[in-house]
Amino acid sequence: MTQNSKTGAAFIAGGSLAGAGISATVGGMGLAGGFGAVGIGTAPVIGAGAVAGAAVYGAFKAVAAGDAAAFGAIGIGAVGGAGFSSVVGGMGIVAPKVGLALGIGTVPMVGVGAVLGMAAYGFAKLLDESEVKETPAQLFERMEEKVLQMDDYNAAVIELGLFLSGEDLNRKFAALEVEEELQRLKAEFATAKTEPETVTSNLQLPETWKCVKTLKGHLGRINAIAITPDGNTLVSGSDDRQINLWNLQTGKWLYTFSGQAEAVLSLAISPDGKQIASGCVDRKISTWQLDKQQFLRTFFYLNSPYSHHGFVNSVVYSSDGRFLASGSADKNIRIWGGYTGNLKLTLNGHTDAVLSVAISSDSKVLASGSTDKTIRIWDCTTWKQLDIFTEHSAAVNTLLITPDGCTLISGSTDTTIKLWNLHTRKLVQTLTGHSEAVLSLAVSADGQILASSTRKTVKLWHIPTGNLLQTLPGFSPVAFTPDSQMLVRGGNGGTIKIWSLQGLNELTGNSLSSQEWWEVLGVDVDAQPQDVKFAYLRLARQYHPDVNNSANAQASMQVINQAYQKFQAQRKLR
Repeated sequence: MTQNSKTGAAFIAGGSLAGAGISATVGGMGLAGGFGAVGIGTAPVIGAGAVAGAAVYGAFKAVAAGDAAAFGAIGIGAVGGAGFSSVVGGMGIVAPKVGLALGIGTVPMVGVGAVLGMAAYGFAKLLDESEVKETPAQLFERMEEKVLQMDDYNAAVIELGLFLSGEDLNRKFAALEVEEELQRLKAEFATAKTEPETVTSNLQLPETWKCVKTLKGHLGRINAIAITPDGNTLVSGSDDRQINLWNLQTGKWLYTFSGQAEAVLSLAISPDGKQIASGCVDRKISTWQLDKQQFLRTFFYLNSPYSHHGFVNSVVYSSDGRFLASGSADKNIRIWGGYTGNLKLTLNGHTDAVLSVAISSDSKVLASGSTDKTIRIWDCTTWKQLDIFTEHSAAVNTLLITPDGCTLISGSTDTTIKLWNLHTRKLVQTLTGHSEAVLSLAVSADGQILASSTRKTVKLWHIPTGNLLQTLPGFSPVAFTPDSQMLVRGGNGGTIKIWSLQGLNELTGNSLSSQEWWEVLGVDVDAQPQDVKFAYLRLARQYHPDVNNSANAQASMQVINQAYQKFQAQRKLR
């Protein structure tokens, strides 16, 4: 190999290393346009770095030799870039880890084409100088194995960095959702300017949540869950048009209410625990007698055969059982007799679908959230609108009011959770940490712990401080049991997961002889290897003696290590 060819190889290698460094720093990226949306992994970034290195080398050679062919290559590449842009249309690149959201128009594509043209010239000069009789395609094929090896190495480095920094390993840029990402960035910019407080700090829990039961019985996605006041019965509603009853202590299926024409979207249980109400895609609200397991009635709006003129997205009973409120895609909120089903009145004001309604524990205040990005506060005595909150930058998907009636909590498609003082009606703080739309909220009985869920994760927060306590794998919706010792969440696969709150003593007091490895790690027995590894790392960050100085942290870590080793041994036998 000549000295010149060594120089060219150095340019390409340097570009590849730069690409690896960029990927490690920026993290997951995605490209979107008229063709759809795709993720950009480490290998493509490394390849782009190699191309950039070749282009620099080509420019270096062209200037030194005054070769007119280089300018021809640039021109051909620029024309190709313009043609590609005209066919594909507008594009954008997003890198959530560093807050990048950038549009790519025709002019940048022309520049990219010019760089590719110069890179092709650089590769051609390199092949000529090295006397290697390979086509560019053959050269790239030969380099592919090395690039993939570098990809694996870079992934390992990234994972190690996440482990050492304590970053949530479950937050992966797996699906590019440009609209939500742009909304999140916009919300963060507005938050930095106008909101009183934004809290993102982490605080370790003295306990750990572990998956103890998996309930299987639905044939579609779980959209709604509710738990009876005595904590004994779980009610679930699904896309399969069924409402199932479960014994929450044993996980045993009890009964199925059928009859809905379409998917069940919302559920509520009366304060005395005797009645269930459901809201459905079929525009109807129906009720059932829980103890007798029989249908009661459908709520009808005037002479219509329906309760609403759109999907019934949310239903909730007042704490005294006097009335039931419903929110619908028809933009209306309707107030019904809690046990008679008679229509009392309709609240108008939202300009788009009502997605959630919540009632305070004293039955004096009703809150509603909508696709119109607003939250409206209503007086349950006069039924007049008291206030309107406009701080969210996207749809308000879920609402709850804490048991003391003082705080309203909202979750939005803008990925934020906002806490409001209901007495002063002022924004108290904003919780950030989710990377997707917040779809469901639940609060513990003492009002201290908040659970929030998206389509991928469940996060637990300490409400008084706003600290993030823990992140669990899981799906919306979520609900606490009345004693707050169990957390129930739904999922896309028709399964329901029950998580139990267990302390350090319980974890260390049980050996693997009494706990299986998946019980220790808090995963399903058939969990994917990557999910098992993430669960192990999450527990290691919590119990490793280097970060946890409690007396039994070392013993806890030994149990966790034994469980993970048992998983690895079992995997090798398959």
